[in-house]
Amino acid sequence: MVTPTTLLIATRNTHKTSEIQAMLGVAFHVLDLTSADFPEVAETGTTFLENATLKAVEISKLTDGIVLSDDSGLEVDALNGEPGVYSSRYAGTDGDNEANNAKLMSELGKLPATTDKSARFRCVMVIAENGERLAHFDGAVEGSIISELTGDKGFGYDPLFIPDGYEKTFAQLGDGVKNTLSHRAEALKQVIGWLANR
Repeated sequence: MVTPTTLLIATRNTHKTSEIQAMLGVAFHVLDLTSADFPEVAETGTTFLENATLKAVEISKLTDGIVLSDDSGLEVDALNGEPGVYSSRYAGTDGDNEANNAKLMSELGKLPATTDKSARFRCVMVIAENGERLAHFDGAVEGSIISELTGDKGFGYDPLFIPDGYEKTFAQLGDGVKNTLSHRAEALKQVIGWLANR
């Protein structure tokens, strides 16, 4: 029996950890920052790559082995790419999904009804070890935003996002479908390829 590779994810978001574990499967044992007393890393970057790099590099200085960090969010074209890197704290409090969704609906509600609601989830993943960034990977899924919350699966902006080619939100489609086509899945496929060839 092959021993799973341990991978530390530089996040305290347990939804994200579970999602990554489900996509990686049994070949990996996924831990996150709740597994030990790791410090908070301020996300002071202005891009997903900057924030993901900050987290991965800083945490990799404090532990042995590879650290994987992801910074991801929703970009709405009609809002000039907002909420973007501020997706998790769009309404002011980090991780308040209800408030973030309410703000997004409010901002879009100020625009003409004919406004194009195209959007995408974008994800940048960074791999670091011993305080050095080794690689980074990008993933995105295109779609559109609807005007009211629909579905009870997923997290974050999932109840407002319909991926291209589907008629249901990520929160209706569920993890089985989402994990095959999401921004995180796209980036993670590249991570798996990188790890296999390391």
